[in-house]
Amino acid sequence: TVSMELAKKDIRALSKEALQDFFIAQGQQAYRAAQVYQWLWSKGVHDFDKMTNLSKDTRLLLDSHFTINHIAVDQQQRSKDGTFKNAIKLHDNRIVESVLIPAKDRTTACVSSQVGCSLDCKFCATSQLERMRNLNVDEIFDQVVAIDHQSRTYFDIPLSNIVFMGMGEPLMNYNNVLGAIEKITSPEGLGMASKRITLSTSGIPKLIRKMADDGVKFNLAVSLHSAIQSTREKIMPFSIKFPIDELLSSLEYWYEATQRMVTIEFIVWKGINDNLEEVRALVNFCRKFPSKVNLIEYNPIGDDTFMQATKEAMSMYQNKLTAARIINTIRRSRGKDIDAACGQLANKALKN
Repeated sequence: TVSMELAKKDIRALSKEALQDFFIAQGQQAYRAAQVYQWLWSKGVHDFDKMTNLSKDTRLLLDSHFTINHIAVDQQQRSKDGTFKNAIKLHDNRIVESVLIPAKDRTTACVSSQVGCSLDCKFCATSQLERMRNLNVDEIFDQVVAIDHQSRTYFDIPLSNIVFMGMGEPLMNYNNVLGAIEKITSPEGLGMASKRITLSTSGIPKLIRKMADDGVKFNLAVSLHSAIQSTREKIMPFSIKFPIDELLSSLEYWYEATQRMVTIEFIVWKGINDNLEEVRALVNFCRKFPSKVNLIEYNPIGDDTFMQATKEAMSMYQNKLTAARIINTIRRSRGKDIDAACGQLANKALKN
């Protein structure tokens, strides 16, 4: 039976057209594909038997040809501030993490796009994991469905926002991330508004331009952390390949094509980027295109190189950005006590 299961194709890897072709080839009506598609992508069903408007024979036919690989919430932790962290088990038993962040009138899902990460940012626990593989469209989609369910169960409201800030670099899994967003926003899928979705990247200029050319409708955030190339290379070594000038010109290109403001994510560390030169460089960078800056409290991951900046340093950044009329906020970290905050997702609970 194991080899039989392996031989079965995951039905969610099929387009609606391919599903239609399957039904026609089996001597069935083509409209069955639309019914099945609705169960899979709009209702998030993981079991053919639950597709109640299909005959028993049709359900058996599907079951004999296909499987539905789906995630399972393997472990759930709740922070004292209400944040949930989920250890998500994939069909091949690998684990990723996702987070539900509640606010007064909305909830945000922080979802993962890779098992591990392709990049090598020194300050991030996730980047210290080996990148095992990219997540499929359905694995990204399922995280959103699971968090929406949690949001309704615990907070009595549907999920309102999604950020691609979990494990992995979303642009290194370009096609699957965009495919998942298409399913999440499509009227045939979850029907969520694109403007409530933010993709956060460490800054890969060529792919930022590609997104702009592809006419995406969601928001863009960039983990910058320094607008000085030499500092950025120390904290994010991969950025040697992606010079700050190229990143800047890709963000100018993005704004021109989409007319959407870019969010700059910026962690301030003691002794690394908490000086006036760094602040001025950031101000000059942000003046080149409409942007807003999220100043982020650092969440320690056990490396003494990176220490949280003083309140004075954070105030200096705020004052200079405000004086330059650049919108800015200090983002307080959520879920720190359960390692659910930015840069802390590292499957730690599974190692204990």
